[in-house]
Amino acid sequence: MSNMNPNYPGIDKSRSWYSPLTPLLFLDRTSYFKNKTAIVYRDKRYTYEKFKENVLMQANAFKAEGLSNEDKVAFISRNRPQFLESFFSVPLAGGILVPINFRLSPKEISYIVNHSESNFLIVDELFLDQLVSVKDEIKAKIILLEDELSPSTENARKIVWKTFSEFIKSGTTQPIQIQVKDEYSMITLYYTSGTTGLPKGVMHHHRGAYLNALTEALEHQMGINSTYLWTLPMFHAAGWGFPWATVAVGATNVCLDKVDPEVMYRLIKEEKVTHMCGAPTVYITLIDYMKRNKLRFDNMVHMIVAGAAPAPATLRAVQELGGYMAHVYGLTETYGPHSICEWLEEWNNLSIEEQAKLKARQGIPYVGFEMNVFDENGNPVPWDGKTIGEVVMRGNNVALGYYKNEEKTAESFRDGWFHSGDAAIVDPDGYIQIVDRFKDLINTGGEKVSSILVEKTLMEIPGVKAVAVYGTPDPKWGEAVTARIELKEGVSLTADEVIKFCKERLAHFECPKIVEFGSIPMTATGKVQKYVLRNSALKKMKEENNL
Repeated sequence: MSNMNPNYPGIDKSRSWYSPLTPLLFLDRTSYFKNKTAIVYRDKRYTYEKFKENVLMQANAFKAEGLSNEDKVAFISRNRPQFLESFFSVPLAGGILVPINFRLSPKEISYIVNHSESNFLIVDELFLDQLVSVKDEIKAKIILLEDELSPSTENARKIVWKTFSEFIKSGTTQPIQIQVKDEYSMITLYYTSGTTGLPKGVMHHHRGAYLNALTEALEHQMGINSTYLWTLPMFHAAGWGFPWATVAVGATNVCLDKVDPEVMYRLIKEEKVTHMCGAPTVYITLIDYMKRNKLRFDNMVHMIVAGAAPAPATLRAVQELGGYMAHVYGLTETYGPHSICEWLEEWNNLSIEEQAKLKARQGIPYVGFEMNVFDENGNPVPWDGKTIGEVVMRGNNVALGYYKNEEKTAESFRDGWFHSGDAAIVDPDGYIQIVDRFKDLINTGGEKVSSILVEKTLMEIPGVKAVAVYGTPDPKWGEAVTARIELKEGVSLTADEVIKFCKERLAHFECPKIVEFGSIPMTATGKVQKYVLRNSALKKMKEENNL
C-alpha cells in the first residue's frame, strides 16, 4: 500500500484497477474463439488456436536464442502469416519489432537494421538475394523465411544463420506471462521512407498500439464476423493498426502476397471480405479489373483509403459496384490513421460530385484523439474554409519520437503537439481538409497553388489512371505548375486537351503550364514520389542551360 495516495487511490498500479495497456492482451482473448479461422493464405487456413500456438512457438524460440528485454527483431516480408504473428511474438518475448519496407535499396535496409541495433533479421526468401551485396555490413543474424515458390540462389543462402523452420524448433507452446511493466515502452520501431534524408525510426509504444487498434475496430465497425484482406503492406505505418485490431475482435485475416486485381477480387468473393485498406491506386486497379470483366461485389466491402483523397470518379465507381469507401488520414508517427471523414446520413442524398467533395476531407479525429490546424504563431486557424495552417495532433496514439534522433524529435514533437508538415484548412463544420504538404505547395507568380486541388481536377479526365502535380523552376513565375499524367491502357490524350480541361475548372494560375505523359514513381504504399520528379526536372533544366 506504500504507493497509494488516499486522495487518488488509482495511482497504486499494484491494485486490481490497473494493468498496462498492450495489444498482447488480445492474444489470450482468442482462446474464447479458438475454432474461428484466423488466417487464410494461399491454399491454407488455420484457426485462432493454431495462431496462438504459432505466436508462442516464435516467442519461445526468440527467448531460447537469447532475445533480451527490448532487443530488436527486424522483419522483411510480404504479408505472410509469420509476419502477422511476429506483431505478437516479438513483444511477448520482450523484444521490439522492426518491420522494414522490402522495396528499399539494400543500403537503406542495411542502415535500418544497424541503426535499430537489431539482433535478428527475418527475411522472406523472395528478398534474400538483394541482401548479398550488403552481407558484410549487416550485423544481425539472418533468418530465412522459406518459400518454395520464390527460391533464393545458393550464393544468397550462404548469408543465412538459420532457416525459419530450424529457428522455430527451439520454441515451444509454453505460455508466456506478459512482461510489460511500462505501457509506454516500445513495441515496434517503424522507419519512415527517408525521402528527404536518412530514414527516421518512429518509436511506437504498447499503450498507443492498444488504443489505436481499438479505435480502428470502432471507427470501421469490425467484429468477430469481419474478414480483413491484407492489401496494405504490414510494414507500412503499423499496418494502420490492423495487425492488432483484427486479432482484438477475432476477425479473419486473408493474407496476400501482392496486389493483383484478379486475385483480390477472387478472395473478396470467396472469403466474403468485409474490410480492406490501401492507397487510391489499389482501388483504381481493382475497379478497372471489375469493370472490364463486368463484375460486382456480392457483399458490402468497407474500403479504407488514405494517402490521397478518393477522386469523384473512383468514389462513383466503388458505390456503383457495391462497395463503401471511408477516407482516413494519419502518419507513421500516429500509427497510421488519426482522423476520419465521418460520414453523415444526410449526405447520401447529395450528387456523387458533392459527396466526393465532402469525402475528400480528412475530417475529424478518431474517438479519444485530438487534432487541430495551427497558424505560424501556434494559434488555431478560423473555421472559414480558406485560412491555411499546419495539421497538429496529440493523444495516446502519438509516437514517442524518433529513435536516436533528438534533433528531429524536438523539431516535430514540440509544444505538446506532433507537427505533421501538412498544410490544411478547416471548414465551417470543423472538418479538416489538407490542401498540400507545405513542401509541395507551388509558388507561382506570387500565388500558392495546391497540387492536390489540381490533381483532383486532372483525375476527372476520362482515361487518366494517376497524376502527380509539382512545381518546376521558372525564370518568370518562380515555379511552373507541372503535371505528370499516367494514362490507362489504350487511352490517348494531348497536353492541349489537358490544359483546356483545367482552364474550364480552375483559376488561370492553377492550370498546368507543363504537361508530361509517362509513369509516376511511387513508394511501396502507393504514395507519389514527387521529389523524384522535381529532381529529374531540375537536372533536365541544368543540362539544357549547360549549368
